[in-house]
Amino acid sequence: MAKKAVAYDEKAIKTLDPLAHIRLRTGMYIGRIGDGSNPNDGIYILLKEVVDNAVDEFIMGEGDTIDIIRDGDTVAVRDYGRGIPLGKVVDCVSKMHTGGKYNDDVFQFSVGLNGVGTKAVNALSEEFEVSSWRGGKSKNAHFRRGKPIRARGTFDFSTKDGTFVRFTPDREIFGEYQWVEEFIHHRLRYYAFLNTGLTLVYNGQRFRSRRGLRDLLVEELGEEKGLYEIAHHSEGKLEFALTHTNNYGETYFSFVNGQHTSDGGTHQSAFREGLLKGINEFAKKSFSGPDVRDGLLGAVAVKLQDPVFESQTKNKLGSTDVRSWIVPAVKDAVVVWLHKNPQAAKALLEKVESNERLRKELQAVKKQARERAKQTAIRIPKLIDCKLHFGDRHERAEESSIFITEGDSAGGSMVQARDVDTQAIFTIKGKPLNCYGLKRDAIYKNEELYNVMRALGIEESVDHLRYNKVVIATDADVDGMHIRNLLLTYFLRYFEELVVTGHLYLLETPLFRVRNKKLTRYCYSEDERDGALAEIANAETTRFKGLGEISPGEFKQFMGEDIRLVPVHVRAMVEVSKALDFYMGKNTPERRSFIVDNLISDLI
Repeated sequence: MAKKAVAYDEKAIKTLDPLAHIRLRTGMYIGRIGDGSNPNDGIYILLKEVVDNAVDEFIMGEGDTIDIIRDGDTVAVRDYGRGIPLGKVVDCVSKMHTGGKYNDDVFQFSVGLNGVGTKAVNALSEEFEVSSWRGGKSKNAHFRRGKPIRARGTFDFSTKDGTFVRFTPDREIFGEYQWVEEFIHHRLRYYAFLNTGLTLVYNGQRFRSRRGLRDLLVEELGEEKGLYEIAHHSEGKLEFALTHTNNYGETYFSFVNGQHTSDGGTHQSAFREGLLKGINEFAKKSFSGPDVRDGLLGAVAVKLQDPVFESQTKNKLGSTDVRSWIVPAVKDAVVVWLHKNPQAAKALLEKVESNERLRKELQAVKKQARERAKQTAIRIPKLIDCKLHFGDRHERAEESSIFITEGDSAGGSMVQARDVDTQAIFTIKGKPLNCYGLKRDAIYKNEELYNVMRALGIEESVDHLRYNKVVIATDADVDGMHIRNLLLTYFLRYFEELVVTGHLYLLETPLFRVRNKKLTRYCYSEDERDGALAEIANAETTRFKGLGEISPGEFKQFMGEDIRLVPVHVRAMVEVSKALDFYMGKNTPERRSFIVDNLISDLI
């Protein structure tokens, strides 16, 4: 059938109002939309944009308290800074690229430098209200979906100077969303760690830090201790903290002007380089980077006047000029700290030397594994690769995913259903090895785990990850859950950084299909199934016992636009250690009691 011709003339050209453009192309301004189940979903970005402005006031020495209240869907933020200039209150929240942060004398170190933040919050909110108090006068404005409803000025000598913003994310944009308290608390704790002396009060709960990034690492470690006392340095535009643990890999928390750069960037690379140079200068040796950094837990925060980020969501710093001053600053501070703390310096060097010995011992094991792989096949067995990979210079590179599934039947359906450009499939045979408590050489001695590592490209470093999303896709039965836990253990044990940086996901597939001759509904829970049965007359129900039972045609729906992925979050490193020890370690009376107390029997 011939495609209908569409006239391309003057009438086809449209000019959108800036706020209408935000609503139409929401992802350009806040990244993912989501439903609140992921800490990077849009509703949390809206909250972040408002709190960022309040924190900027504190950074400029104005107001040391921020009050935040959430009532249902609505969130209110009150700071006690200078307040928005009254004559510009409406403009600052409704006119694009309007704000005081273009003036370095007013805001020296700020994340929100493009004048978009609160405008996006306004445009994407069902209701939005802003009030400013300055010198006994105030101005209030109320908007609905970015459109002004009213604005008025009054005299108010009893209220402290500052700004108040209240917003309700619009369900026309975000659908059925739900705030998760844990995600809000996590974000507010980071604000406290990065702004020593600032108090954030959320629904009566206070967040405050006295020792900055040192407190962050203490919280991450929990009851566990580092191999030596946490090194902490704070001076001017640079703050960092670090210690080593017995974990594998490197874990970093990096920030720019209070913004958590979860994907790192040039400041994190410069911190790593400065640390290596500092340790080598102190030890008068030439340790390699991996030997120095394996097991490292570090945090670094910098303040920049004109930071260049690689996207609007500001997850990765791209400023290239920071290396010239961060590297020597970190190196000098590390050397001084090591000289001042001889016991800690001794423990650090023992860790580095231990890493060096283990690396050399692994060389023989690695060689055997590579020889074995060459004999098996030129390419990686059981990997059906995609055309585009994470890091490629292509607009769809960030869509790249690898699905790790079990069994040829499930893998076969997924191979036929996948997008060949961005979706790779890796099939494992049966249950993988339980890695808990095993050393790193276990990867090289186990062909399956070795091939998973090769497929992902992370043997030398997680920086070489070939796919943006690593998706564990297992059956929804007991065996599938066990395989899922074994794979989670593998990644958390040896490649924790991959999980911490948000690359690991779980695939949700439907448990039931409810259909009649006219309608088909896929259900992910018993409640959804019961609801479908109530709506669809004369329906038959199919229970999917495994992924292999889903046809390629049906699977295409679950791997396309409607894909349901559950991100794997790490709340704190200590939680990982406790969970792995309890669920994947030796059998204990406590675990037996837990199983007995939580056992669910199917009644037939």
